[in-house]
This record gives sequence, C-alpha cells and structure tokens, in this order.
Amino acid sequence: MLSSASISRLALTASRRSIQRAAALVPLARAVATHNATTRSFTATSSAPRHILFASTSMAKANMVRYYSAKSYPSHLVINMPALSPTMTMGNIGTWQKKVGDAVAAGDVLVEIETDKAQMDFECQEEGYIAKILVDSNTKEVNISQPIAILVENKEDIEKFADFTVDSTAAAPAAAAPAPEKKESPKPVETPKSTEAPKPEAAKKAASTPAPKAAAPASATYTDIPVTNMRKIIAQRLSESKQTVPHYYVTVECEMDKVLKLREVLNKASEDKYKLSVNDFVVKASALALRAVPEANSAWMNDSIRQYHSSDICVATSTPTGLITPIVANADKKGLSAISNQVKDLASRARANKLAPHEYQGGTFTISNMGMFGIKHFTAIINPPQSCILAVGSTEKHVLPARAGEEGEFRTASVMAVTLSSDHRTVDGAVAAQFLKAFKGYLEEPLKLLL
Repeated sequence: MLSSASISRLALTASRRSIQRAAALVPLARAVATHNATTRSFTATSSAPRHILFASTSMAKANMVRYYSAKSYPSHLVINMPALSPTMTMGNIGTWQKKVGDAVAAGDVLVEIETDKAQMDFECQEEGYIAKILVDSNTKEVNISQPIAILVENKEDIEKFADFTVDSTAAAPAAAAPAPEKKESPKPVETPKSTEAPKPEAAKKAASTPAPKAAAPASATYTDIPVTNMRKIIAQRLSESKQTVPHYYVTVECEMDKVLKLREVLNKASEDKYKLSVNDFVVKASALALRAVPEANSAWMNDSIRQYHSSDICVATSTPTGLITPIVANADKKGLSAISNQVKDLASRARANKLAPHEYQGGTFTISNMGMFGIKHFTAIINPPQSCILAVGSTEKHVLPARAGEEGEFRTASVMAVTLSSDHRTVDGAVAAQFLKAFKGYLEEPLKLLL
C-alpha cells in the first residue's frame, strides 16, 4: 500500500501536469479567436481575457463580445459594427434609435446602418441597458468590428461606464518619411547678348499702342457632395466590371402593340388588385427567355461557368442614395400580377432603405429600364458575376413596311428597342442572338406569357 505522503506527491504531480496542459491551451485558444468573429471573453482579476469560442449563425450575435466583471468594470457587452453584406468592409452610422440609459430587448432596433447596398436597421440580440454609445450618429466610414456601443445587464451599472473607452482599431502604419528634396545644382550664369536699341520711330509707335487688357480670372462655382459608402461601392464595382469584363452589345426592336392591348384588357379586369406595367411583361419575357436559352443565365466563376437553374431577375431601381437591384426570384414561375405587385413592393421599400439583404444580393440576370424617361436606346454595364444585363428603351411609333396581305405599302407600329450587354467569356454572340429572338417572340405574342 502507498503511504499518505506518496499519495500526496502523486496528487501534486497530477495537479501540476493539469495546470501545464491548461496553460498550453490558452495561446491556442487565443490564436483561434483571432480567426473567429464570435468570441465571448471571460475576465477575472487579470487584464488578459481567456477566449472560449461559440458557434453562431446570427450576424448580429457575431458582432457582440461579452466581458464578465473585473476590477475595472462590471459585466457588460461590447456591440461591434456588423458586416451586413458580403462586400461590406465599412459602413456609416445613421441615427441611433436608443440613447444612454434606455432599456433594450432582443429584437429592438438600436441604430440605422448604411451598408454598401442600402440603409438597414440593426437589431439587438440581447436584453439590457445602453451604458455607452461609442460612435455618434451620422459618423462616416466605421470599420467592421469596431465597437459602437456598450450594453449592461443592470441599470445601476450605467454610470460606471461614463469614461469607458475601447481601442477599436489598430494603430495606423506610420507615414513614410518625405523624400529629401533634390537640390538642383546652380546653372551657369549666361552673359546677356547685346541687342540693338530700337529706332526712334519704332519706339514712338510702341509707346502709342495701348497694352492689351488682362483676361478676367475664371470664377467657376461648384459644390462638393460627400460620397456615401454605397456610392463608393457602386463606383468600384462598375469600374471593375467595365475594366475586366469583355462587354459586347446586341440590339433588337420589338413590336409592342399586342402587349399594350393585352395590358389594357388585363388592367380593366383586375378590379384594382394589380396594375400591370410594360416592365412587368419585360421581366416575365426575360425569365422565360432565360429558361429557353439557359446559356445566357450564367456567371463567370474564373475556373468554371456557373449555369443557373432558376430565373432570378434583378430590376435596377433608382434610390436617393444610389442604384440598387432588388430581385424577383423564380420569375419564370410567377404570373404577371404577382410579378407586378412584387416589383412595386420591392421598389417602394428600396427607396425607403427597408430591403433585407437576401432581397438584393444575388440574382442571375438584370434589367435596366429607362423607357419611362423617354430614352430610346442605351447600353448598360454588366453586374458581375452575372453574364447579361438588358437595357430597355421607350416605346415609340414607327412607320414600317406593310406585311404581306395588308393594304397599302406602309403601316404604323409601337416599337421598343432593347440592348443586351453580354460577357463574352460566358455568352457567345450566337447565344445572345438566340436569347433576344426568344425574348422578342414572347413580347410579340404575349399570350404565351400567360401559359
């Protein structure tokens, strides 16, 4: 049997080994934490927190870090700037809906955040009280994961955070020292060449000639408009598209008389349940043409060409903050009335910055319609990674040759020009022509859209 002293020595050895193994895990946990957005920090009396990682599918939860009570501050939650879209690297803080001291419940809107796509409400995922707002309303270009507010569980803890500060960003790299000025070596002094003095007659003539009046300085007036985060992203994406995507353009004219007649009949029979526009027919015809020519419903993925199985049509919509493209998903399977109501709803909420991310992220094909502005024809820039965008002009009366069997030599028709911009890496010219042929066929025989 072991003596009590031997047992004590064995227990002490095991305890020491356990402590060593636990200590070895701390750097590993910290290393993993740097790659994980969801981190809860447990702090006792030391200043260095130990990180335990939790999986989370909520984007809002992934931008909150909980600190348990320590010597300096009681238990609190740091709310970080969320990434509300895949391309977002920074955003603008809009108006705070809560102030210091306000109670907050899960689901309450904390603040409006302007992303690279739209302005959205950021909801809290925890209960508590606002103890500190770290980033004021209307602050521009706030980095993702930068702390923006502090939440506490107990109201009496609020005053303890009056002087709370957080190191939210890493120190910026020191600016490079300016290059030393290059001093030019002095040039040799040239001896002035001798010139003849002007003759008396020439001197008198020059003296009597009045000097020309100096031109008035240009006084151009202008206003510098601050660029929003959304406008920066639009500029960046469209510049990249035009510089990296090999665009080409194919145009066709569609006779719209049958569409206009069918639209009139359907709207009269709608009993105010819907009001069809020409663009609703364009969306439906595009979706069915994509089904007929699936090669046009594709995306360039560098190592492969992705061909989509659904026709998710993006409808370009102008808003006060920039262009956004809400999506009519599975438009080929929806009726004209459903498309009409959905497009109106999406456009209305887009202009009010109330779209959810899934309503404008993605899509397989884009339509840009400027016909309502009287624009007859234009070309549009492709929205990568999509392969095509359809530019739709206005409907105009044209004089055309009479068809066989019609009286007279000429006839009038309502004609709409559309131009397809295509990515030549994925869509060959013949494919673009086949798509427009199918599209034109649906509009010129619009009863097919009802089948």
